[in-house]
Amino acid sequence: MQLALTEDELAFRDELRAFFRDEIPADIRNRARHMAELSKDDIVTTQRILHAHGLAVPNWPVEWGGRDWTPIQRHIWHDEMQLASVPEPLTFNANMIGPVIAQFGSQEMKQRFLPATANLDIWWCQGFSEPDAGSDLASLRTVAVRDGDEYVINGQKTWTTAAQSADWMFCLARTDPDAPKKQAGISMLLFPLDSPGVTVRPIELIDGGFEVNEVFLENVRVPADQLVGAENQGWTYAKFLLGNERTGIAAVGQTKVRLWLAKEYAKQTRLDTGTLLDDPVFAARIAELENELLALEIVQMRVVAGSADGAPNPVSSILKLRGTELQQAVTELFVDIAGPESLAAEADTADWARRSTATYLNYRKTSIYGGSNEVQRSIIASTILGL
Repeated sequence: MQLALTEDELAFRDELRAFFRDEIPADIRNRARHMAELSKDDIVTTQRILHAHGLAVPNWPVEWGGRDWTPIQRHIWHDEMQLASVPEPLTFNANMIGPVIAQFGSQEMKQRFLPATANLDIWWCQGFSEPDAGSDLASLRTVAVRDGDEYVINGQKTWTTAAQSADWMFCLARTDPDAPKKQAGISMLLFPLDSPGVTVRPIELIDGGFEVNEVFLENVRVPADQLVGAENQGWTYAKFLLGNERTGIAAVGQTKVRLWLAKEYAKQTRLDTGTLLDDPVFAARIAELENELLALEIVQMRVVAGSADGAPNPVSSILKLRGTELQQAVTELFVDIAGPESLAAEADTADWARRSTATYLNYRKTSIYGGSNEVQRSIIASTILGL
């Protein structure tokens, strides 16, 4: 594989670097870089700037706001955005439901939803996981029964990220309970969260935050024209969606930035006559993470180069698995650098140190969402290794 960028690709990279530096508000990028909480307005503002310049959804078809880029250009765009600490376009919109509608939706559905999805006029959330159907998603129990020109949905979703901010949900529901395989009787439906019968209840996480929710669905009526694609084909669309999600979850550029920050903080941490970064054991730990990250980046480029036709690539499971493990390793590194200050509440303690434990705890989720890492190992074993 050719890893060196061409002159044109270098020029493309430099153009993106300048844009991200000059056009995205510095205060938003600074908060993102230092892992501070971003507001809904921060995310909406950023995505609308990107969309106005054709940089929000380059992976979509050109007619719906995409760019006719090569796979390596799309990789450069994503990597440089993370390196610049630009909040990424909302993944539920840009990487999940948008590509699904563009690929499988009717023309009327595309015209209705894609422009608003790209500009974040609609904030989507993902109605997949249930109390007894998380990693084993095909076991979901939410049902949708056809009633004339509508579907009536009953059930419960859980761990629904950002439902408290969302306008609409893309939801998997069982439309054929008698299907020979449980995957065969599932459909995908779209509906607004202010529909009668929808109740959103926040779940407090171990870090004290409220970013996920329970969503209760009681006789929610959804027009039949808000069915994505064909009835009972929702599992196909979900696999397509999750393939896109797992590739992005790797977050190589973001982890690079955080590893760089960890080194900066270690330089400021006194240890005996030097700093923590001078300690050979700690330095070896940093070097190992940098090497692992480089290896993952090469795998990511392989996935990008092999996904030009838009088909899901099972190697994305490797990206999801190793990428989330490295993200967790770096958050653990911050806690170790902060030491006792990771649990401090005093105002004179550095913000990054006080947030480090909460961030570490929050990032335990990354090995679960998008398909747990245990499931990814099974996919790798069966689909890639043929075991």
